[in-house]
Amino acid sequence: MTSAGFLYSKGIVFYPADTPSISTFLESNPGAYTTTRTHNNSASLLFWDRHLQRLSNSVKILLTSNPQFLFKSLNSTINPLLIPPPPSNPMWESTIKSLVNESVNKVLPVALRETRNEGEELAVTALVTGNTEKLGEVKRNVFEALDVHVHVGSHVPHVFGVKGNGARVAVVGPGRNIAEAKYSDWVRLRKSLEKLRPPTVTELLLSNDGERILEGCVTNFFVVCRKDDRNEKYLGGNENTLPYEVQTAPIGDGVLPGVIRQLVIEVCLSKGIPFREVAPSWSEHEFWQEAFITSSLRIMQRVEKIQVPSSWLSLELKALEEISWEEKQFEEDPGMITALIQKEIMEKAGL
Repeated sequence: MTSAGFLYSKGIVFYPADTPSISTFLESNPGAYTTTRTHNNSASLLFWDRHLQRLSNSVKILLTSNPQFLFKSLNSTINPLLIPPPPSNPMWESTIKSLVNESVNKVLPVALRETRNEGEELAVTALVTGNTEKLGEVKRNVFEALDVHVHVGSHVPHVFGVKGNGARVAVVGPGRNIAEAKYSDWVRLRKSLEKLRPPTVTELLLSNDGERILEGCVTNFFVVCRKDDRNEKYLGGNENTLPYEVQTAPIGDGVLPGVIRQLVIEVCLSKGIPFREVAPSWSEHEFWQEAFITSSLRIMQRVEKIQVPSSWLSLELKALEEISWEEKQFEEDPGMITALIQKEIMEKAGL
């Protein structure tokens, strides 16, 4: 859980009494953002370089194709075609990283001086927004029309592998638009799905048809699927090939390129764990041996139970209490593959 803490915005550091919660802050401000946390007693930011890379990509995507998600009150009086194009990749990435790091360094040392409870870390969110007022003055340098805000809150890290600490997930709604970018407006848009959250469910999953599962509202979703005769082409006739594969939806299907998602892929490739970018199909859930979700705050969390509506149309036609669900329960302990991947990622993080 994260709580209100410190905010750096427009050159000012705001203290807890004047700092909104992270969800309120993101709902109130457009832009591309990324969230990570400190680790090793706040010694460093977890996979920060990867977050900066993803953030620079998200800003560029919004700037070039969906500026309304970057600039507040962008309307017909502002022609998006007049927004200066971003420079070439090396300059773009290095400048965004520099702007973000400069802002982080204004507020993180202040937050670090505050007393924290034992076991607490800090959740750090960097938001890059478009400044509509400056936009009219910008000629060639688009960076002059960008502002960086940084929110820092306390965070208690998730403990992996503890019984009863698994995620309970439910498939409740369609995938995101512009899923390849992480943008703050999604915090507001996903609220409409809350009315479909079954009791005890801790994460909502997205699907466009109720069959192929894309991702979670704030996580990426994976299954460890047992192979059967229909998957013979993946066995390749090699008797030593492992009888399962890790599956997650590809970016092209409309999912966020999560930082931990990419690390899972890298671990699978380096350890020889069969992996396939394909949306897990609910019709094959009998072959699912394990499932887990990933995010930069929780790293990895095994799935304890998944629910899918018996009728996809019922989500639109019925109230929550009238919807019937199909369920799959997983083992109480993390599966072998989930535990192996988690161990490797934690080692990469130095945890």
